[in-house]
Amino acid sequence: MNWFDDWALPLGVFLPAVGMVLLFFIPKANETAHKVTALLTTVATFAVGVVILCRFNYTSGRLQFTVNEQWIPVIHSRFHVAVDGISLPLLVLSMFVCILAVIYSWDHFPEPHNPRAFLALILLLEVGMNGTFAAQDLILFFVFFEVVLLPMFFMIGVWGGPNRQYASIKFFLFTLFGSALMLVAFLALYFLSKHPTFDMVRLAQMHGAGIAYGTQLLVFGGLFLGFAIKVPIWPFHTWLPDAHTEAPTVGSVLLAAIMLKLGTYGFVRIAIPFLPRAAQTWAPWIGLLAVIGIIYGSLCCLAQRDMKRLIAFSSVAHMGFVMLGIATLTNFGINAAIFGMVAHGLITGMLFFVAGSIQERYNTREMSRLGGLLTQAPKLGWILGFCAMASLGLPGLAGFWGEFPAILSAYAPAGNISEVTFRVYMVVAAVGTVLAAGYLLWMFQKVAFGTPKDEFKDAHIHDVHGPEWIAWTPLLLLIVIFGIYPNFLFKITDPAVTRETREVAVVLHIANQPKTEAATR
Repeated sequence: MNWFDDWALPLGVFLPAVGMVLLFFIPKANETAHKVTALLTTVATFAVGVVILCRFNYTSGRLQFTVNEQWIPVIHSRFHVAVDGISLPLLVLSMFVCILAVIYSWDHFPEPHNPRAFLALILLLEVGMNGTFAAQDLILFFVFFEVVLLPMFFMIGVWGGPNRQYASIKFFLFTLFGSALMLVAFLALYFLSKHPTFDMVRLAQMHGAGIAYGTQLLVFGGLFLGFAIKVPIWPFHTWLPDAHTEAPTVGSVLLAAIMLKLGTYGFVRIAIPFLPRAAQTWAPWIGLLAVIGIIYGSLCCLAQRDMKRLIAFSSVAHMGFVMLGIATLTNFGINAAIFGMVAHGLITGMLFFVAGSIQERYNTREMSRLGGLLTQAPKLGWILGFCAMASLGLPGLAGFWGEFPAILSAYAPAGNISEVTFRVYMVVAAVGTVLAAGYLLWMFQKVAFGTPKDEFKDAHIHDVHGPEWIAWTPLLLLIVIFGIYPNFLFKITDPAVTRETREVAVVLHIANQPKTEAATR
């Protein structure tokens, strides 16, 4: 099946684009055909991902399924795609969640009712997300990184809540500003590197060779802002609660489950291996912003009255754990960060699904108006409780392995990074887990316990139905599977992460050696 190895990633990236084009050849009135076409497209794309998983060499740690063809010769940019253990879990997660988004949308299309356009935007989003995780050329990465902006902008701006226009414009401007700085950093890497290239593999091998240390710090700053806004890290997070609050349910799921990971993935794939010396200098500041985000996001959750807004602020806190693991620059920390990305995608995506279904049933997300969900829709209530337990990091569920190893990794960061500083961060992050339990249990108590409020006491609230069960069951099972046996994921990520961090450690050792010798003398 050598032909498959040559075509696997282009198929995985561009099949959704083919499905999107097909949708516009189907008459607008034939909604069933639109749904079936979108579903078959996402299933076929995920099938490509499954075959890649089956044929992937899990002990290699190197890039596989490589396609490297001429693309734009005038700027020396190539169509170079490949995956390794770092990108593969996120690529498959993107393919997987897009299927569930289409299934959930089957009978949950928001107003204005236009299934063809809505499903087309989901498929275009999938093209951008899959392409970002597969790209190995900076220009190609940037193109896919930006492709996701437009469909999410329209998804929020057209199908969002009352303040959708404000939220969509804020989302677009924030992320576009970060992307502009990131593009400047990409151009600086090209022109200043020892061997000018946009090839991400070669840039990772050079580790900033030819770029003066002071310039590396500035270039890393551009990369930091581009990726930090996308994560988002405090204090660049302010677009996220508005976007989540106004977005339709499927938009919130895709934003939380996949799109936020584009920023953290950029740190792991680009910023750290390209400029490890600058990463070492920036690491304490990244760690500081991460733990501030953990505490700030948690405290904001305790002040919320809207379910979706609470879950949105919880994402700021949870992505803080991911960034803390990345900031350690260690094998343990980055493995924990990638696991945290996947766990957050599964759990928070599931929470947004549940919040959307509760809003559909009660026409409100105000927790003060809700209550008695376990009485009126017990299955939905227990699913909410299960997801809350997973999100707060209960051992035996995936959320635990997204938080505990990240906290533990801060005990011994890499290179010349201050251990004392990161151990303080470790303690602060641990406090964040207590706050997480507080706001998630408080949300569950407000929504699910007690008796229904008078306005809903006589209302018929239907429990979980067919499309919801089909969309949610795989997520619930994976949360349990990864919680019980996290090595399913760690065995994929560890060889590639070990290879990357070993190279970074060598560069940092050489860079730090003269200082060590001078101190000894």
